[in-house]
Amino acid sequence: MTRGPAALLLLAMGSCPIMAAEPAAFAWPDGQRAAVSLAYDDALDSQLDMAIPALDRRGLKGSFYLTMSSDTVRTRMDDWRAAARSGHELGNHSLFHQCAASKPERTWVTPQHDLDAMTVAQMQEQVRLASTMLQAIDGATSRTFTVPCGDTQAHDGDYVAGLAADFVGIKVMGGAVVPDMHTLDAHAVPVEAPVGLDGDALVALVEDAARRGTMVNLTFHGIGAEHLAVSSEAHAQLLDHLAAHRDRFWTATFREIMTWVRDRQAAAGAQPHRALDAP
Repeated sequence: MTRGPAALLLLAMGSCPIMAAEPAAFAWPDGQRAAVSLAYDDALDSQLDMAIPALDRRGLKGSFYLTMSSDTVRTRMDDWRAAARSGHELGNHSLFHQCAASKPERTWVTPQHDLDAMTVAQMQEQVRLASTMLQAIDGATSRTFTVPCGDTQAHDGDYVAGLAADFVGIKVMGGAVVPDMHTLDAHAVPVEAPVGLDGDALVALVEDAARRGTMVNLTFHGIGAEHLAVSSEAHAQLLDHLAAHRDRFWTATFREIMTWVRDRQAAAGAQPHRALDAP
Protein backbone atom coordinates (compact mmCIF):
# COMPACT_ATOMS: atom_id res chain seq x y z
CA MET A 1 0.00 0.00 0.00
CA THR A 2 1.32 3.44 -0.91
CA ARG A 3 1.13 6.01 1.88
CA GLY A 4 0.81 9.71 1.20
CA PRO A 5 2.82 12.39 3.02
CA ALA A 6 0.08 13.00 5.62
CA ALA A 7 -0.08 9.33 6.56
CA LEU A 8 3.69 9.09 6.81
CA LEU A 9 3.76 12.15 9.05
CA LEU A 10 1.17 10.61 11.40
CA LEU A 11 3.20 7.43 11.67
CA ALA A 12 6.41 9.33 12.28
CA MET A 13 4.75 11.30 15.07
CA GLY A 14 3.30 8.15 16.65
CA SER A 15 -0.22 9.55 16.29
CA CYS A 16 -1.83 7.22 13.78
CA PRO A 17 -5.57 7.49 14.54
CA ILE A 18 -6.11 3.71 14.42
CA MET A 19 -3.63 3.12 17.25
CA ALA A 20 -5.17 3.62 20.71
CA ALA A 21 -2.66 4.38 23.45
CA GLU A 22 -2.84 2.06 26.45
CA PRO A 23 -2.99 3.68 29.90
CA ALA A 24 0.31 3.76 31.74
CA ALA A 25 0.79 0.94 34.21
CA PHE A 26 -0.03 1.77 37.82
CA ALA A 27 2.80 1.14 40.29
CA TRP A 28 1.95 -1.12 43.23
CA PRO A 29 4.36 -1.86 46.11
CA ASP A 30 7.10 -4.40 45.36
CA GLY A 31 5.99 -4.76 41.76
CA GLN A 32 2.71 -6.57 42.45
CA ARG A 33 0.15 -6.65 39.66
CA ALA A 34 -2.95 -5.71 41.64
CA ALA A 35 -4.21 -4.57 45.01
CA VAL A 36 -6.88 -6.60 46.80
CA SER A 37 -9.21 -5.10 49.40
CA LEU A 38 -11.06 -7.72 51.45
CA ALA A 39 -13.80 -5.96 53.41
CA TYR A 40 -16.49 -7.22 55.75
CA ASP A 41 -19.62 -5.21 56.51
CA ASP A 42 -22.13 -5.02 59.38
CA ALA A 43 -19.99 -6.26 62.33
CA LEU A 44 -21.16 -9.89 62.24
CA ASP A 45 -20.17 -12.69 64.58
CA SER A 46 -18.96 -14.89 61.70
CA GLN A 47 -16.43 -12.23 60.79
CA LEU A 48 -14.85 -12.46 64.23
CA ASP A 49 -15.20 -16.23 64.46
CA MET A 50 -14.38 -17.25 60.86
CA ALA A 51 -12.98 -14.43 58.74
CA ILE A 52 -10.38 -12.94 61.09
CA PRO A 53 -8.87 -16.31 62.12
CA ALA A 54 -8.73 -17.32 58.44
CA LEU A 55 -6.97 -14.08 57.50
CA ASP A 56 -4.58 -14.32 60.44
CA ARG A 57 -3.55 -17.90 59.58
CA ARG A 58 -2.41 -16.66 56.16
CA GLY A 59 -0.92 -13.35 57.28
CA LEU A 60 -3.48 -11.30 55.34
CA LYS A 61 -5.25 -8.12 56.46
CA GLY A 62 -8.87 -7.10 56.00
CA SER A 63 -11.12 -4.09 56.58
CA PHE A 64 -14.12 -4.49 58.88
CA TYR A 65 -16.88 -1.91 58.52
CA LEU A 66 -18.77 -1.61 61.76
CA THR A 67 -22.36 -0.48 62.09
CA MET A 68 -22.00 1.08 65.49
CA SER A 69 -25.49 0.13 66.74
CA SER A 70 -24.80 -3.55 66.08
CA ASP A 71 -25.10 -5.83 69.10
CA THR A 72 -21.75 -7.34 68.16
CA VAL A 73 -20.00 -4.00 68.66
CA ARG A 74 -21.49 -3.74 72.14
CA THR A 75 -20.96 -7.34 73.25
CA ARG A 76 -17.62 -8.10 71.57
CA MET A 77 -15.77 -4.79 71.68
CA ASP A 78 -12.63 -6.44 73.06
CA ASP A 79 -12.54 -8.72 70.02
CA TRP A 80 -12.79 -5.76 67.66
CA ARG A 81 -10.02 -4.00 69.56
CA ALA A 82 -7.87 -7.13 69.23
CA ALA A 83 -8.53 -7.21 65.48
CA ALA A 84 -7.34 -3.61 65.15
CA ARG A 85 -4.22 -4.31 67.23
CA SER A 86 -3.33 -7.19 64.91
CA GLY A 87 -3.41 -4.91 61.85
CA HIS A 88 -6.96 -5.18 60.56
CA GLU A 89 -8.81 -1.97 59.74
CA LEU A 90 -11.99 -0.89 61.52
CA GLY A 91 -13.99 1.16 59.04
CA ASN A 92 -17.06 3.37 59.27
CA HIS A 93 -20.39 1.86 58.17
CA SER A 94 -22.56 4.51 59.91
CA LEU A 95 -24.41 4.41 63.21
CA PHE A 96 -27.65 2.75 62.07
CA HIS A 97 -27.08 1.47 58.51
CA GLN A 98 -29.70 3.72 56.95
CA CYS A 99 -30.83 2.64 53.48
CA ALA A 100 -33.57 3.89 51.15
CA ALA A 101 -36.79 2.02 51.84
CA SER A 102 -38.22 3.21 48.51
CA LYS A 103 -35.92 0.95 46.49
CA PRO A 104 -36.95 -2.57 45.41
CA GLU A 105 -36.69 -5.41 47.95
CA ARG A 106 -36.21 -3.05 50.87
CA THR A 107 -39.08 -4.22 53.08
CA TRP A 108 -36.49 -4.94 55.77
CA VAL A 109 -35.69 -1.21 56.21
CA THR A 110 -37.43 0.04 59.36
CA PRO A 111 -39.03 3.52 59.44
CA GLN A 112 -36.48 4.90 61.90
CA HIS A 113 -33.63 3.76 59.62
CA ASP A 114 -35.12 4.92 56.33
CA LEU A 115 -32.60 7.08 54.48
CA ASP A 116 -35.45 8.62 52.47
CA ALA A 117 -36.62 10.32 55.68
CA MET A 118 -33.18 11.55 56.79
CA THR A 119 -31.64 14.91 55.98
CA VAL A 120 -28.12 15.44 54.68
CA ALA A 121 -27.18 17.20 57.91
CA GLN A 122 -28.48 14.35 60.07
CA MET A 123 -26.59 11.70 58.11
CA GLN A 124 -23.33 13.62 58.05
CA GLU A 125 -23.56 14.26 61.78
CA GLN A 126 -24.18 10.59 62.48
CA VAL A 127 -21.38 9.35 60.21
CA ARG A 128 -18.92 11.69 61.91
CA LEU A 129 -20.09 10.49 65.32
CA ALA A 130 -19.47 6.91 64.19
CA SER A 131 -15.87 7.86 63.36
CA THR A 132 -15.44 9.32 66.82
CA MET A 133 -16.75 6.12 68.38
CA LEU A 134 -14.38 4.04 66.23
CA GLN A 135 -11.46 6.18 67.33
CA ALA A 136 -12.37 5.36 70.93
CA ILE A 137 -12.06 1.67 70.02
CA ASP A 138 -8.88 1.61 67.92
CA GLY A 139 -7.21 5.02 68.37
CA ALA A 140 -6.91 5.61 64.61
CA THR A 141 -7.28 9.14 63.26
CA SER A 142 -7.71 8.33 59.56
CA ARG A 143 -10.67 6.33 58.39
CA THR A 144 -12.51 4.93 55.37
CA PHE A 145 -16.25 4.66 54.81
CA THR A 146 -18.47 2.15 53.06
CA VAL A 147 -21.86 3.63 52.18
CA PRO A 148 -24.68 1.38 53.48
CA CYS A 149 -26.46 -0.25 50.53
CA GLY A 150 -24.56 2.11 48.25
CA ASP A 151 -27.35 4.67 48.83
CA THR A 152 -26.03 8.23 48.83
CA GLN A 153 -29.29 10.21 48.55
CA ALA A 154 -30.93 11.44 51.74
CA HIS A 155 -34.29 13.23 51.73
CA ASP A 156 -32.76 16.54 50.67
CA GLY A 157 -29.69 15.54 48.69
CA ASP A 158 -26.44 13.58 48.49
CA TYR A 159 -25.05 13.24 52.00
CA VAL A 160 -21.83 11.45 51.00
CA ALA A 161 -20.38 14.24 48.85
CA GLY A 162 -19.91 16.48 51.87
CA LEU A 163 -17.95 13.80 53.73
CA ALA A 164 -15.01 13.63 51.31
CA ALA A 165 -12.63 15.52 53.60
CA ASP A 166 -13.39 13.11 56.45
CA PHE A 167 -12.17 9.93 54.75
CA VAL A 168 -9.13 8.54 52.95
CA GLY A 169 -11.53 6.60 50.73
CA ILE A 170 -15.25 6.00 50.33
CA LYS A 171 -16.76 2.91 48.72
CA VAL A 172 -20.05 2.81 46.83
CA MET A 173 -21.61 0.04 44.77
CA GLY A 174 -20.51 -0.29 41.15
CA GLY A 175 -18.46 -3.43 40.53
CA ALA A 176 -15.54 -5.30 42.00
CA VAL A 177 -12.67 -4.41 39.67
CA VAL A 178 -11.51 -0.81 39.15
CA PRO A 179 -11.02 -0.12 35.42
CA ASP A 180 -8.35 2.62 35.71
CA MET A 181 -6.38 3.57 38.82
CA HIS A 182 -5.17 6.89 37.39
CA THR A 183 -8.69 8.30 37.11
CA LEU A 184 -10.21 6.59 40.16
CA ASP A 185 -12.19 8.93 42.42
CA ALA A 186 -11.06 8.08 45.96
CA HIS A 187 -14.49 9.06 47.26
CA ALA A 188 -16.49 6.93 44.84
CA VAL A 189 -14.58 3.65 44.74
CA PRO A 190 -16.61 0.81 43.20
CA VAL A 191 -17.18 -2.32 45.26
CA GLU A 192 -19.09 -5.57 44.91
CA ALA A 193 -20.69 -7.84 47.50
CA PRO A 194 -19.94 -11.33 46.13
CA VAL A 195 -23.01 -13.00 47.60
CA GLY A 196 -23.06 -16.75 47.05
CA LEU A 197 -20.04 -16.88 44.72
CA ASP A 198 -17.91 -20.00 44.86
CA GLY A 199 -14.14 -20.02 45.24
CA ASP A 200 -13.42 -20.21 41.52
CA ALA A 201 -15.55 -17.12 40.85
CA LEU A 202 -13.81 -15.17 43.61
CA VAL A 203 -10.38 -16.12 42.28
CA ALA A 204 -11.49 -15.06 38.78
CA LEU A 205 -12.26 -11.57 40.09
CA VAL A 206 -8.81 -11.05 41.57
CA GLU A 207 -7.21 -12.46 38.43
CA ASP A 208 -9.18 -9.96 36.36
CA ALA A 209 -7.70 -7.16 38.46
CA ALA A 210 -4.22 -8.59 37.89
CA ARG A 211 -4.75 -8.61 34.12
CA ARG A 212 -5.80 -4.97 34.27
CA GLY A 213 -3.10 -3.97 36.76
CA THR A 214 -5.69 -2.28 38.99
CA MET A 215 -7.48 -3.25 42.21
CA VAL A 216 -10.41 -5.39 43.28
CA ASN A 217 -12.79 -4.44 46.10
CA LEU A 218 -14.81 -7.24 47.65
CA THR A 219 -17.21 -6.63 50.52
CA PHE A 220 -18.31 -9.76 52.33
CA HIS A 221 -21.01 -10.06 54.96
CA GLY A 222 -21.63 -13.45 56.53
CA ILE A 223 -18.87 -16.05 56.18
CA GLY A 224 -20.54 -19.45 56.27
CA ALA A 225 -23.49 -18.02 58.20
CA GLU A 226 -25.82 -15.02 58.63
CA HIS A 227 -26.97 -12.78 55.78
CA LEU A 228 -25.59 -12.20 52.26
CA ALA A 229 -23.28 -15.10 52.94
CA VAL A 230 -20.33 -16.62 51.15
CA SER A 231 -19.37 -20.12 52.17
CA SER A 232 -16.36 -20.54 54.43
CA GLU A 233 -14.91 -22.92 51.79
CA ALA A 234 -15.14 -20.31 49.01
CA HIS A 235 -13.66 -17.67 51.30
CA ALA A 236 -10.78 -19.99 52.22
CA GLN A 237 -10.07 -20.80 48.56
CA LEU A 238 -9.74 -17.11 47.78
CA LEU A 239 -7.44 -16.49 50.74
CA ASP A 240 -5.28 -19.50 49.80
CA HIS A 241 -4.89 -18.12 46.27
CA LEU A 242 -3.88 -14.68 47.55
CA ALA A 243 -1.44 -16.12 50.07
CA ALA A 244 0.15 -18.34 47.42
CA HIS A 245 0.67 -15.42 45.03
CA ARG A 246 1.90 -12.57 47.20
CA ASP A 247 4.29 -11.58 44.42
CA ARG A 248 1.26 -10.68 42.26
CA PHE A 249 -1.36 -9.51 44.78
CA TRP A 250 -0.99 -6.81 47.43
CA THR A 251 -3.69 -7.77 49.95
CA ALA A 252 -3.95 -4.86 52.36
CA THR A 253 -6.50 -2.81 54.23
CA PHE A 254 -8.59 -0.41 52.18
CA ARG A 255 -7.06 2.47 54.15
CA GLU A 256 -3.52 1.39 53.20
CA ILE A 257 -4.44 0.87 49.56
CA MET A 258 -6.21 4.20 49.19
CA THR A 259 -3.40 6.08 50.93
CA TRP A 260 -1.02 4.57 48.39
CA VAL A 261 -3.35 5.37 45.47
CA ARG A 262 -3.90 8.97 46.53
CA ASP A 263 -0.16 9.51 46.96
CA ARG A 264 0.55 8.11 43.47
CA GLN A 265 -2.25 10.18 41.93
CA ALA A 266 -1.00 13.33 43.64
CA ALA A 267 2.56 12.70 42.45
CA ALA A 268 1.26 12.35 38.91
CA GLY A 269 -0.82 15.51 39.26
CA ALA A 270 -4.07 13.59 38.87
CA GLN A 271 -5.90 15.15 41.79
CA PRO A 272 -4.78 17.10 44.87
CA HIS A 273 -5.67 15.89 48.35
CA ARG A 274 -5.23 17.19 51.81
CA ALA A 275 -2.70 15.70 54.23
CA LEU A 276 -4.14 12.96 56.41
CA ASP A 277 -2.92 11.70 59.75
CA ALA A 278 -1.49 8.21 59.82
CA PRO A 279 -3.58 5.60 61.64
